[in-house]
Amino acid sequence: MAKTKSLLASDRPLTIEETYNARPRLWWLYTLIVLIVAALLSWSGSSITYKGLATKGMTIAQGIGNGLLHPDTNLLFNLTPEGVPYQLLQTVAIAVLGTLIGGILAIPFSFLACDKIVPKWVAVVFQAIILGIRTIPSLVWALVWIRVTGPNAFCGVVTESVCSIGMICKMYITAIEDIDTRILESLDASGCNGFQKIRYGILPQIIPNFISTVIYRFDINVKDATTLGIVGAGGIGAALIQCMNSSRWSMVGAYLTGMIVLMIFIELFSTKVRSKLARG
Repeated sequence: MAKTKSLLASDRPLTIEETYNARPRLWWLYTLIVLIVAALLSWSGSSITYKGLATKGMTIAQGIGNGLLHPDTNLLFNLTPEGVPYQLLQTVAIAVLGTLIGGILAIPFSFLACDKIVPKWVAVVFQAIILGIRTIPSLVWALVWIRVTGPNAFCGVVTESVCSIGMICKMYITAIEDIDTRILESLDASGCNGFQKIRYGILPQIIPNFISTVIYRFDINVKDATTLGIVGAGGIGAALIQCMNSSRWSMVGAYLTGMIVLMIFIELFSTKVRSKLARG
């Protein structure tokens, strides 16, 4: 300890080795963290009981594997409403509308939930609303809205819109809080009015982040739209679960092949757009 104090008290700059040797010794804290994590893992594992793999489960896994290797090509290239392209198109349409509506609705919610812009109590109220929206899973929202709209694609759009608000708002708020206020001060000193400060000081900083967030949410919504179809909210999920229940594995393989190809294209597109936005 005396050596460390003498090193810190000297006027000459410390070397890398001396700085490393003068680091805080928190071995007791690291040991405590490891013990806490080990206790949590032990407690969590005590509630899990492994009873082996079910025979039916293995049959389904083998059927899906065979279906992916031998998909129904007639269904894969069928352009009727029962074909894979139409079902994928409906799934993408649900995701697009849900993402756009959710992204637009999230803008006022985000500004009202940011305590840098509105009073603290207003921000707390809207943060609680956003947290409540994010807390409820998308499947639960779908089951709620099915009672209102009926089992159709519109239910999927409404569900995706509501679910998107929670996640997008969180990312929007982060972008708004990271705004460089020095730019606004410079524009204010230049005599710019409020509209000009928003146009040239705020929007150029937040729009790239907003667009990147919406694209990322669209990627998630395409997957969610597939899941929502299982409960009757439109999309390819309904046809997929029907084929699985009737053990038509070649048709299952056709639907899954179409989904895999679709997600590859979406991933390539979204990655390219986000990287372009990041570079400016």
